[in-house]
Amino acid sequence: MKFDLSNKTALVTGGASGIGAAIASTFAAQGAYVHVVDINTDNAIDTIKQNTNISLHNCDITNEDEVHKLVTEITAKHPINILVNNAGIAHVGNIENTEGSDLDRLYQVNIKGVFNCAKAVIPLMKSQGGGVILNMASIASSVAVADRFAYSMTKGAVLTMTYSIAKDYIDTGIRCNCISPARVHTPFVDGFIKKNYPGKESEMFEALSKTQPIGRMGKPEEVANLALYLCSDEASFITGTDFPIDGGFIKLNG
Repeated sequence: MKFDLSNKTALVTGGASGIGAAIASTFAAQGAYVHVVDINTDNAIDTIKQNTNISLHNCDITNEDEVHKLVTEITAKHPINILVNNAGIAHVGNIENTEGSDLDRLYQVNIKGVFNCAKAVIPLMKSQGGGVILNMASIASSVAVADRFAYSMTKGAVLTMTYSIAKDYIDTGIRCNCISPARVHTPFVDGFIKKNYPGKESEMFEALSKTQPIGRMGKPEEVANLALYLCSDEASFITGTDFPIDGGFIKLNG
């Protein structure tokens, strides 16, 4: 079977819902045992809670000690072969309406969270002869997106952290890549529309969908399928690369 993850263990942050849940479910379906890490596992969707190949862990990825403790507990039983740094938060605004507290909040999750998780697993992956790290970047890592100043800053850092890790650990058998989605239809999008455009939800959903040249938003499962490929042995020749999954946004929006 292609993209077989049997006998592999994956750790997926922000995996209780949305893209992270799709990744966790897809990996589990391909034979992996998946450890889902989230700040509030009580909010995990039913497909994650009920999957016998998935364990839920309540952990704050901004806390280095918590992350290190969890990784130590997991690896005491079996090695971590795959780390997916998916957890992230968003912010809407240009530099004038971005507060320092907004910047700090996004830094803690989107940058420090990736740092904490990667730092915890890399020594273990080195000792076992390799592994895969996949980071969730964004189209905002590479091109300008209006009113996403703080978010773009953090996702740009995710992109360059990916390159640095891939370069520094290429001789250890560790591969590191990132995915850059455009707008994907998740509960976050629905919540954003409901909060900011009450009474105009359908109209705004259609408008936001059309910002993608392909004419619709992406699906979490589509991102998960790309993640599956990049974390499988079939992608063993790929490292240090960013993969847009954007309905043509980067190249066709000019």
